[in-house]
Amino acid sequence: MLVRETAAEHVEERQSDWAYSKPVVILDIIWNLAFVAAGVAVLVLSTEERANMPLRLWIVGYGLQCLLHMGCVCVEYRRRRRRRFSVLMFSASIAKHLESANTMFSFIWWIIGFYWVSAGGQALAQDSPQLYWLCIIYLGFDVFFVVFCVALACVIGIAVCCCLPCIIAILYAVADQEGASKEDIDQLVKFKFRRASDNEKLAVGDQETPGGIMTECGTDSPIEHVLSQEDAECCICLSSYDDGVELRELPCGHHFHCTCVDKWLHINATCPLCKYNILKSSRQDREEV
Repeated sequence: MLVRETAAEHVEERQSDWAYSKPVVILDIIWNLAFVAAGVAVLVLSTEERANMPLRLWIVGYGLQCLLHMGCVCVEYRRRRRRRFSVLMFSASIAKHLESANTMFSFIWWIIGFYWVSAGGQALAQDSPQLYWLCIIYLGFDVFFVVFCVALACVIGIAVCCCLPCIIAILYAVADQEGASKEDIDQLVKFKFRRASDNEKLAVGDQETPGGIMTECGTDSPIEHVLSQEDAECCICLSSYDDGVELRELPCGHHFHCTCVDKWLHINATCPLCKYNILKSSRQDREEV
């Protein structure tokens, strides 16, 4: 469970970084500017239309929301690029509050717009077609984005719960060297696992039945650890250790499949279970040498 929570946090961080990357921010601003420009154009061209509902007011409110959203996005983008300046941190805090308020208001404003369009009925489509169809487009795009975001969140949630190794592989592929280096990972002790034989299980007697034995690799006097049935599985992929598989033991004592934990440490240099930082241990060993 802890491994999945940590993986979910990493996915959210990657999503957040991607959402405020330069191409996405530019696309977001262009998209909202197009909405504002369309609103201004329709308001100018529809001066002779007489709507029985205050659609012009709703379009103006929608455009102001777009402008406020663009301002908040720009402030947050600048903050992420210049995190050293306290002034930007203060302005980013205000921008976050404004963005949250804008999101809540946009939800209420959408309901109001939907009510006005529905209450106006066919009379709006006949008397003020430009205002009517612009409101329909605004409402439709909002529904599309909400459905898309909910579907994306569901897909990520299902992937984290049911296919964690795939998520780790994706994070590994896009990692920007925030975790441990290959040299740091190779310094960790490697073991080979073998299943306990029937004679070894009988020799235990009334004690807990062993699941297998970890034997240290690459040394003349290898260390052996006896694992219980419960401990003889990888907490990352939730698979039991197969006979002859290679394991990696971290300085904190937790062990995992080599392939699983190597990818994990490349993303985040901490133990998936106890959050122990392996880089601290590596630095201490170098200082002692």
